[in-house]
Amino acid sequence: MAMTDMAGTVILGGGVSGLACGLASGGVVLEARDFPGGICASYYLAPESDQPYRESSHRERTFRFERGGGHWIFGGDPVVLVFLQKLTPCRRYTRNSAVYFRQWDLFVPFPLQNHLHALPREARIRALDEIVARAHAVETPQTMAEFLENAFGPTLCELFFFPFHELYTAGLYRRIAPQDSYKTPVSLPAVLRGALGEPMPAGYNQTFLYPAPGLDSLVGKLAERCQIRYEALVTGIDLEERVVTLEQGAPVRFEKLVSTLPLSVTLSLAGLNTSTQADPATAVFVVNVGGIQGKNCPPYHWVYFPTSKTGFHRVGFYSNVERGFLPARGGDPLVSMYIERSFLPENLPPEKEQAKLAAAMVEEVVELGYLAEPLVVHWNTIPIAYTWKWPNSSWQKEAQELLLSNGIIPLGRFGRWNFQGIAESIGQGLMAGASLRR
Repeated sequence: MAMTDMAGTVILGGGVSGLACGLASGGVVLEARDFPGGICASYYLAPESDQPYRESSHRERTFRFERGGGHWIFGGDPVVLVFLQKLTPCRRYTRNSAVYFRQWDLFVPFPLQNHLHALPREARIRALDEIVARAHAVETPQTMAEFLENAFGPTLCELFFFPFHELYTAGLYRRIAPQDSYKTPVSLPAVLRGALGEPMPAGYNQTFLYPAPGLDSLVGKLAERCQIRYEALVTGIDLEERVVTLEQGAPVRFEKLVSTLPLSVTLSLAGLNTSTQADPATAVFVVNVGGIQGKNCPPYHWVYFPTSKTGFHRVGFYSNVERGFLPARGGDPLVSMYIERSFLPENLPPEKEQAKLAAAMVEEVVELGYLAEPLVVHWNTIPIAYTWKWPNSSWQKEAQELLLSNGIIPLGRFGRWNFQGIAESIGQGLMAGASLRR
């Protein structure tokens, strides 16, 4: 079989980590799709067509969406943030999110434990007593469910944390290890102040950035500085021959190989096996909707749901963050939103059932009054969207060491099986790429 010339450094995956690594290393990025960005890829839809536009040339009549739902730039090294804003101008926003309790038709600002004053009196008193009683607990929880109950007590777990995590983790929360506690930190002074109606901001995304022209602007600026081969779906990695095989086209030789593909996928492509059970992941079905705003449309950037008829756990409102997600042309008050439902990867609905599920999820937000009339509906499946760990698991460490010992550098949120944001992913890619540059 014909072979491409030696490519030096080859990067698998054209998401933000891979693009940053390609930019810094000068290596070749192999991307399976015909566009860059991965789950951060933007696209545009017009009401009269179900064909997505990749470019913003039709802004006067199109809604802007993102493939993986709203992706905002939180945290990150200040030097990386300066670099991003040199690529494309960004605006800073203060998070405005909430939990919705259907039984009370009540929105409670997030994080819930810092806004107990907004709960009904009986629930507020019980929750406060329980959190105070657990403030100095020394137990070491083994599962996420144990961590949640230890941190927040039975009342808040029954009202929100257990049913929400049942949806969010597709039922895994009673079996997986605790993680990401920084997302909803527990501070007794903050809880007490919140119970008195003086809430303190908390969490990892209190403020966030978003590119003024859209996330596609940032992705495009990264991509134009890279060597990228699109529609280059990797089917195998030959470690002895130092070759990447593709579904279409000649195999690619490499000297150095970086993979931003999910850690489990990279192991499989390279024919490598760990001695321990692989850690789990959850998939997400994301329904993007643009339409006429409903009379009950809330002002929040996103809303968490402990219960929903169709199983979604979050509804995000792109246009409550940035008006640029809506068509430039005026008219009826419009809204642009995304609805997320989690699945175990093997339980993702088959393609023939996805339209029916998407329609039901949209109908539910219409019933809630968030949307009066949908004008565009489009959905995406992300087979590995969130990564988790089994209690006391060493798989992630073993898998990364196994790849490194075979000359493959795992990189990024999925490549290293670790939740992180856009800024951290780009910073990681730039650092790895710089270390690989000739």
